[in-house]
Amino acid sequence: MGEEAVYPWILRGFVALAIVTFPVLFFVTAPYGRHGGASRLPSIDATLGWIVMESPSALGFFACFLLGDHRGDPARIALLLLWELHYVHRAFVFPFRRRGGSRTMPVPVAASAFVFTSVNSYLNGRWIFTFAPATAYGAAWLGDPRFLAGAALFLAGFALNQHADRVLFNLRKPGETGYKIPVGGFYRWVSCPNYLGEIVEWSGFALAAWSWPALAFAAWTIANLLPRAVSHHRWYREKFPDYPAERRALIPYLL
Repeated sequence: MGEEAVYPWILRGFVALAIVTFPVLFFVTAPYGRHGGASRLPSIDATLGWIVMESPSALGFFACFLLGDHRGDPARIALLLLWELHYVHRAFVFPFRRRGGSRTMPVPVAASAFVFTSVNSYLNGRWIFTFAPATAYGAAWLGDPRFLAGAALFLAGFALNQHADRVLFNLRKPGETGYKIPVGGFYRWVSCPNYLGEIVEWSGFALAAWSWPALAFAAWTIANLLPRAVSHHRWYREKFPDYPAERRALIPYLL
């Protein structure tokens, strides 16, 4: 059985796992970051863990580009640039900007995320650079309203994500540990604007790519980050009695 025959089944399994995972994550919060606690699981340095988790997205997608049959089409290159804009930063810049002292991450968390990002970059990269029709992402696609709207959404989400992360980084002075209430920007309305930014990003990418793998990734982003945002919001309210009552977890005024 060739790769083209196996590929749709991997995609179906990827979607099915997202459907199963979404409700589970409302009851089970991944044990890293503020939810880490005193885990008995084997752990690695959190900075290394972030690199392990996120680097397959940057490197795997780029490998699909290098090995692809349609590398030179303008829209495919544009989608590559959008993808790498997020993941080069997430894998190789973000981990070194974190503050708060030396932390660890459970090995199973890093390992499961490594598998996810590897599969996700494969599904999206192989579709865009090999399996999509040869005419799907030519120069004309750059002027299509779906691409233009999707790229605009992606860049808006990226900007929101970056600003929200910068607010969190600046909460602590060098050497400080512990947590504080973030203020400014979209933190006025929600507890997790960084997660909201990522959801907007990958929803925009799904629109710009107009493909089932990109839509599956957007669904996975929501399935993963929405329950975690709810957990973050609950944690803030429990830890800080003066936490702003008007804030929602993820969507202003709604959720």
